[in-house]
Amino acid sequence: MTTTPDPHDLPDVTSLTVGFIGGTGEQGRGLARRFALAGADVILGSRDADRAAAAAAELPGRARGMTNADCARASDVVVIAVPWDGHADTVASLRDELVGKVVVDCVNPLGFDKQGAFALDVAEGSAAQQAAGLLPDSRVVAAFHHVSAVLLLDEGVDSIETDVLVLGDDREATDIVQALANRIPGMRGIYGGRLRNAGQVEAFTANLISMNRRYKAHAGVRITDV
Repeated sequence: MTTTPDPHDLPDVTSLTVGFIGGTGEQGRGLARRFALAGADVILGSRDADRAAAAAAELPGRARGMTNADCARASDVVVIAVPWDGHADTVASLRDELVGKVVVDCVNPLGFDKQGAFALDVAEGSAAQQAAGLLPDSRVVAAFHHVSAVLLLDEGVDSIETDVLVLGDDREATDIVQALANRIPGMRGIYGGRLRNAGQVEAFTANLISMNRRYKAHAGVRITDV
């Protein structure tokens, strides 16, 4: 007789090192800051090692800075937090360094015009699916799309009150990323489906940006009854 795994039974991730490709940008640096505050070992990656080291020196806890390639090699879990227009080239360049790694893609393919933010068409379906195609030997997960960089970087904000939708095809990998999200006070990782469903999650960021502009807020997402 087989038993269904408890979805709330998540692994211990306290010993994992989390790296951030594009870690000197606001999203990567903000997430790294929150993980460092939660006691995690974090690495900021950048094309410029000196720039990464300078940014890491401003973070609390155990934070280091190095090139993107060295960051990918030294981390257990690697978060892709680069601008969409450089996403494919950056991910492809790290294929060898990311073999066997859990890779978390938080990139939102968005455009902006006078009417505000809008979702861009992605040939593969989503940024996360593009990453999965470029990294056949990695375990790609989509997560952290709807977290405000402003709140992440705000030293006056102690708790990030939002749920993080985690999508992927590897149960162990999505469980790891959910558990990592749970380390940040106020944040909760929620499984959101297979990687093929990442497109609408990425696109919903445009709706959140519209809400934030209208209400002068930093809206997140909460899932009920889970």
